[in-house]
Amino acid sequence: MGFRFWRRVTLAPGVSLNLSKSGASLSLVPRGAKYTIGPRGNRVTVGLPGTGLYYTVQEPRRRGGSKAASSQPVPAKDRLTLGFFQRLVTPPEEAAFVDGLRTLHAGDEAWALAQLEAATDLPDAAWTAGMLRLKRRELDEAHRHLHTALRGVDRLGALYAKYGVSADIELPVTAEVRAHIGPRERGTRLALAELHQLRDQPLLAELHLREVLAQVPDDVVVKAALAELLLAVEPLPDADAIVRLAAGVENDSAVHAALLLYKGRALMALGMVEQAVQTFTAAYRRKQGRPPALLRQIRYDRALAYRALGRHRDSRRELQAIYAEDPEFEDVAALLGLR
Repeated sequence: MGFRFWRRVTLAPGVSLNLSKSGASLSLVPRGAKYTIGPRGNRVTVGLPGTGLYYTVQEPRRRGGSKAASSQPVPAKDRLTLGFFQRLVTPPEEAAFVDGLRTLHAGDEAWALAQLEAATDLPDAAWTAGMLRLKRRELDEAHRHLHTALRGVDRLGALYAKYGVSADIELPVTAEVRAHIGPRERGTRLALAELHQLRDQPLLAELHLREVLAQVPDDVVVKAALAELLLAVEPLPDADAIVRLAAGVENDSAVHAALLLYKGRALMALGMVEQAVQTFTAAYRRKQGRPPALLRQIRYDRALAYRALGRHRDSRRELQAIYAEDPEFEDVAALLGLR
């Protein structure tokens, strides 16, 4: 039997470093940015302490034969090293981008940002600087850099690919959904949507999400983000739009379950309570791979729907089950008359 060691170290309010035998990851919560990464296959994970940004370096596969055996692969830690002669022929902004990533790895975020922001004519440098500024909640600077990255979308990701580096950022687009994003248009627009939500600019956030959906109509993560955004507006302006977003969606994953949760809430707002119960039931039907907090939220919303229908026994059964798992969840204790 193997042992799995894991430790969480709190670095600052809402920021924690997760350590295990297999690697390290950084989590930043609540909304705005949560960045995590871990080892995958033969990729070497390089964490950037205290920054919220992680990248992995792909180790080259060894091939059979004496010729391959005599070729020594470049160590992962040296991929971002520019030798003297290479530096002579590398454009200054590209060298600044490479130095920025190396400085991040060394843990000096302020100097890394200075290097990256000196190279923001390069979309990858602008994107990286923008994500770091977003993590720091420096929204004006983040907004400027991310829009610069969008203007160069045809080159976005090129430098990361050139140096064999893969940027993988996990961004919480809703309370239940995390989107893995990288230096591409989709990820940049999701980050901008999150930024506008932090600024309390839901219409601008909606524009970015709808732009992604126009390009990829079946992107369920973006659908869930948009549904959650629309539900946050009070009074709810267009519940029908949320129902249409979730049309035909089956409970295939945790993201799909979250979208069904939002559809159920929209149906409640439309007064279609029986249909809402059916939707919540469909969202709760599959539990494998679904976060416990999401399942409790679905069950709680179904309990409220049962209550609206006068099915008090069913409502109380649901609330009691939630209370047994998490007595502090929402107002379950009060609804059960325990407080």
